[in-house]
Amino acid sequence: MTDAITRARAGSGEAFQELTEPYRRELLVHCYRMLGSIQDAEDILQETLLAAWQSLHGYEGRASLRTWLYRIATNRCLNARRSASRRPAKEWDVPNVERPEPTRLGEVVWLEPIPDVLLGPEDRYEQSESVSLAFVTALQTLPPRQVAVLILRDVLGFHAAEVAEMLDRSVESVKSALKRARAALPAPPVATAPAAEEAVVAQFVDAWQSADVEALVALLTDDVFMSMPPMPFEYEGRDAVARFCAAIFGAGRRFDLVPTRANGQPAFGAYVHGPDGVSHGTGLYVLTVDGGRISALTRFESGILARFGMPRSI
Repeated sequence: MTDAITRARAGSGEAFQELTEPYRRELLVHCYRMLGSIQDAEDILQETLLAAWQSLHGYEGRASLRTWLYRIATNRCLNARRSASRRPAKEWDVPNVERPEPTRLGEVVWLEPIPDVLLGPEDRYEQSESVSLAFVTALQTLPPRQVAVLILRDVLGFHAAEVAEMLDRSVESVKSALKRARAALPAPPVATAPAAEEAVVAQFVDAWQSADVEALVALLTDDVFMSMPPMPFEYEGRDAVARFCAAIFGAGRRFDLVPTRANGQPAFGAYVHGPDGVSHGTGLYVLTVDGGRISALTRFESGILARFGMPRSI
């Protein structure tokens, strides 16, 4: 590594890439957790690498290169969260469907899913909850510094002293921020065995593609939650979600679902049948399976399909 640093300081882009490439994926996921948007995360990752390239002469080696990169990325994310004007909420725009009155209006309308192919093995298996939509959404509602401390300590495993140095704070303030952040997080879903999850997901696909509201509702928890960023409309509880689905299917909309995975969770590209016999991409659905039932359904705009390698129509 010392040789690569020397060459990079001398202006070798190849050497700099050699130094930073092993950390690119995990830095992207870190920025995603901080910001809740894969698009914003990619932008901040590029800013981080540019800043690292420009300040490499100032890297003294007191901390590992990985820690130094995380310090840059975290502080860039904090700046973005303080100053960014988040993408605005979007009006209801589903043609020929009159939406029922929502339970409430959501605040985190900039939320985006991250494809599982961008996650590392540790994100998909050992720490899958740390990339779940519920966790990432909760992070967006916390004060930025608490978010940084929680991720650096509990998800990434940095010591309190390391985090304090990264954020230019005292160890005591880091411990205090971590305590407050932990208290604000929702309880994680009850683990579901892979086979049981597959069975529930298969039943969901059958119910959704056949527009069977009764079969769909039977798969839901009593407190199921449905959201659809960047539209702020949210529905909580079986009855509310049932009314929403009935409105969608009652308008004659029929779908094909193409499986994928996002945030460590089952997901589907949704394609609505067209009069020309072609199904057109209308969104991405991400399911949260909790104890063998579906506890959350999040619908994203069709523009996200390309990130999952899905076509605009099938």
